[in-house]
Amino acid sequence: MQALENRPYDELAIGETAALTRELERLGPSGLEGDTIELQPGASAWAGLLLSHLIETQLPGLGTIILTQTLTYGRPDTPSGAITATLAVREKRSDGHVVLDFQCSDPSGAILVHGWAEVVAPREKLRRAASVSSSVKLHTPGARYWAALEKAQGLPPIRTAVVHSVDEASLRGAVEAADAGLIVPILVGPAARIAQAAEAAGLPLGAFELIDVPHSHAAAEKSVALVREGQVEALMKGALHTDELMGAVVASGSGLKTERRISHIFALDVPSYHKPLFITDAAINIYPTLDDKRDIVQNAIELCVALGIDPPKVAILSATEMVHAKISSTVEAAALCKMAERGQITGGLLDGPLAFDNAISKEAAAAKHIASSVAGDADILLAPDLESGNMIAKQLIYLAGADAAGLVLGARVPIMLTSRADGALARVASCALAQIFIRSRLSRAL
Repeated sequence: MQALENRPYDELAIGETAALTRELERLGPSGLEGDTIELQPGASAWAGLLLSHLIETQLPGLGTIILTQTLTYGRPDTPSGAITATLAVREKRSDGHVVLDFQCSDPSGAILVHGWAEVVAPREKLRRAASVSSSVKLHTPGARYWAALEKAQGLPPIRTAVVHSVDEASLRGAVEAADAGLIVPILVGPAARIAQAAEAAGLPLGAFELIDVPHSHAAAEKSVALVREGQVEALMKGALHTDELMGAVVASGSGLKTERRISHIFALDVPSYHKPLFITDAAINIYPTLDDKRDIVQNAIELCVALGIDPPKVAILSATEMVHAKISSTVEAAALCKMAERGQITGGLLDGPLAFDNAISKEAAAAKHIASSVAGDADILLAPDLESGNMIAKQLIYLAGADAAGLVLGARVPIMLTSRADGALARVASCALAQIFIRSRLSRAL
């Protein structure tokens, strides 16, 4: 086990140096020595992280207080590959302050960043065990949606009814998705309110078709009718409640129901997880039955397969990995696995019951001696019910910094179902998922 040992003020010498070399990666949880650090996109993130890491672990090391730092960049973008960072002691002051020169270079020796920092050096010798990391991973919010957006490039846009698009978020999402070639928006709602919202946000809507209806109920009903008439290929939720839109979707005789149970799928970009994570159902089915769960799983599998995740790994969640008669979700998990073995669920690898930690952590699964290709590497998490699924998703969003797109499947067309609090990124990513799913379904039918 390696150890960290600091250089107290009295031991430091002018000209003393410390250095490290790290690989910069664009995706994944960021940090050094296993620490997770949320970073905003931009050039300053990687250099500032390396500087702080060198100061806090090597020179002067443990117990150092960073007062100020100044960095100058030789190039505007974030480089990739091996970066060598170097610190040197320039000045020692009588008050315990130390000035350090800093620079980063690439393998050719070219200086990428230079600067300096002023710190308060520790007075006492400190030592602790340390692990070693060879990489700095920088996570850009929404980065795992890039694969979906790239996959959507070149596909024909889908005609989409944007339901009750009377606020900036839904209009901006529609405009940006249209600019990306994902959808052809048909705005359905009160024309005056849509125009007012667009003007306030500075969004041009001149090229978009607009269908004027008096209120949100009428917008939902008209949008569903457009699907039934073959005028649109998908629906996108605007500034109305989910129940209002879904009420029109499931209406007997005039809705969009099929033989398949309708379900919602969260597509999450979680900075601390190693790949996209899909959670279902967290918005539609409150207490799904075993038969409901079969359809919910199948919907999520088909979305993942359309995205190129083949076969997706499905973790069926409960409070434990053991089957207990008094915990119905464990019994249903075991039944779903058997249904997959018998061909009642196709296209995915299922395992369950699994507790949340076993589903997403290989270390937790190994500690409990769970031998499974799914445990610790799940693509899809099937929640026992809506309450638990919604809480898992919202915790990842608000505590782990996840970005969330959302899609409803099982109806005649996919529905981009995002929260009214979601921004344009979630809406655009949802459009990409819907476009890929529709085009994949059409190509399989040919």
